[in-house]
Amino acid sequence: MELAKAIMYLLVGVSVLLVGMKFMSGGLKKIAGHGLRNFFRKTQNNPLAGMGIGTAVTVVIQSSDATAALVIGFINAGVMTIYQGLTIILGAYIGTTITGVLASFSSLSISVYLLAFAFIGTAMTFFSDERVKTIGEILTGFGLLFFGLAVMKDAFAQADIQSFCKSMFTEISAPPLLFIIGVILAAIAQSSSAVTGIVIAMVGGGALPLQSALFLVLGATLGTVTNTLLAASGGNVDGKRTAAIAFALRAMTSIVAMVILWIFINPISEGLHHLAIGEPDPLTGQRPDEFPVAMFTVIYNIIFMPLMLPLLKPMIRLFSSLITDKKEKNIANCVQFIDDNLLKSPDIALMQVRKEIVHMFDLSYENYRRGLDKILVYSSENTKLINGVEDQIDYLNHRITDFLIKLANVVGAKDEKKVGSYFHVINDIERIGDHAVNFSETADTLHAEELAFSPAAATEIRQMDAVLCSMFDSAKEIFVNKDRGALKNLHRQEEETDHIKKNSYGAHYQRVIRGECTQAMTPYISTLMVELERIADHLTNIGYSIVNPTGSENKIL
Repeated sequence: MELAKAIMYLLVGVSVLLVGMKFMSGGLKKIAGHGLRNFFRKTQNNPLAGMGIGTAVTVVIQSSDATAALVIGFINAGVMTIYQGLTIILGAYIGTTITGVLASFSSLSISVYLLAFAFIGTAMTFFSDERVKTIGEILTGFGLLFFGLAVMKDAFAQADIQSFCKSMFTEISAPPLLFIIGVILAAIAQSSSAVTGIVIAMVGGGALPLQSALFLVLGATLGTVTNTLLAASGGNVDGKRTAAIAFALRAMTSIVAMVILWIFINPISEGLHHLAIGEPDPLTGQRPDEFPVAMFTVIYNIIFMPLMLPLLKPMIRLFSSLITDKKEKNIANCVQFIDDNLLKSPDIALMQVRKEIVHMFDLSYENYRRGLDKILVYSSENTKLINGVEDQIDYLNHRITDFLIKLANVVGAKDEKKVGSYFHVINDIERIGDHAVNFSETADTLHAEELAFSPAAATEIRQMDAVLCSMFDSAKEIFVNKDRGALKNLHRQEEETDHIKKNSYGAHYQRVIRGECTQAMTPYISTLMVELERIADHLTNIGYSIVNPTGSENKIL
């Protein structure tokens, strides 16, 4: 009966520990809010700065997995390079050790008073102010963390469980086996901090010796990277490469550290034991080893993570060749003008990226023509070509964005605004490409439903098309030659598209009333005119991004 009760306490303790960590981490994420994303956006190609940001952010949110997921998201979105992301992730591995350090304070006599935070935090969650409620959530988690540890320590101190654990870890005392168990436990729990907390409770309860604990927590640091792999599984190829490199680096460092620990286990464990804090055992006079376990993870990460920085670029090159995207292979040749080697000469790089953007612009115009022509005179012949060019536009958007991020770090102050405007331009070009694909899909739908625009509606569409073709020419002229006069003309043409769109609605309804057009065409004419007018908006944005990024017609970049 006593054993069953102790096992139940142990399970409850583990549950409370995990809930406490979830509460604390969730509340801290809410406090940080969008500031984390803005913080990441300020990351430069300075590896130490990136590592510092990763450490600081993870100390705040107490989850390296959450930090890595945010980084993978930025890389998938094309606003952060793989190199920048990896420096942040390496820093996150250092920052996440703070949870183990907090858990190790359970060896202090004051830890019982820390349980009061659970009561205080719970009371604060009843307030109406959201910020107070969030702080209450953090404090509740903090208190539950220590309560779960206290319950687990008491359970592990129970004679039968202590005897069972000692016997078990005597049988599986081989360092590689302990390491693998740590990997598996962290992969299942999806948190190295949770495993570290449980190991600390086992050490505090006398159920696990310090030497075995070190191999378990070392394995846990590798097992938690499975979350990063999962976060990247649904993203693009760069996100997958980032996750794979993070796992490879973690595996490399943890295995090397395991071998070193295995060889020098006695002096290392003796040295760590001197770091023990808390009340000494009345019988042995030894202090509990919870704090040494936590400090081992801190020391390991502080030593090994910076050593990985010189390996990042070679690893990126290696995994870029190992992890490939079939589509990427087929369309990579669409990049004609930019190459990372040009970054050594920023002025030349700036000229070349402008040419690449013009190339992307031309592709979007060609696809616009194909998509609209398919609507007016249906043919499925160009469908494959439209989709293929769209893939090229998307790839160029990603590749140019990556190049501009790197270029922004090396250009002079006078060119910073120009680089910033290019980000806006390629975004507008990419959106024009999306509209072209929409036209192709609309044409397929109309054909399948045996519908078509009336001659009068087709005339209005061609009228809008004529204005847009002129706008394409004007926007390109502005981008290439920074023509202020062309900007004024572009603005006038954009207003003309608004007028055509507005008149087309009324004209369509009159045709429906007269029986010259069917009601079934109403959503199609409405959607098409809206999309055409939005293309006009994107073209106008391109003009203003280059000639007038600040809203002043008197300034040209």
